[in-house]
Amino acid sequence: MAIDSKLRQRFAPVRLAVEDDSQRHHGHAGWREGGETHFNVEIVSAAFEGQGRVARQRLVYAALKDELDAGLHALALVTLTPAEDAARAAS
Repeated sequence: MAIDSKLRQRFAPVRLAVEDDSQRHHGHAGWREGGETHFNVEIVSAAFEGQGRVARQRLVYAALKDELDAGLHALALVTLTPAEDAARAAS
């Protein structure tokens, strides 16, 4: 999957989960036959240190520009630093 590969290459994540959620959006804007239009992405990377939520999302969108231009319609993003992920797991 191009999304997984590009995110791994760009962010060297500690953890990455990419889920194609397109079928849940059947008939909604941006949906197309064959899926790969709506994704849930959770990525944990040190590359997000010192970045706010919007800046992190912009980094991910920039890494996936070709996919967005080719019809990727929606990304639900969770972008965390390793410390944030550890704190979340501990709570």
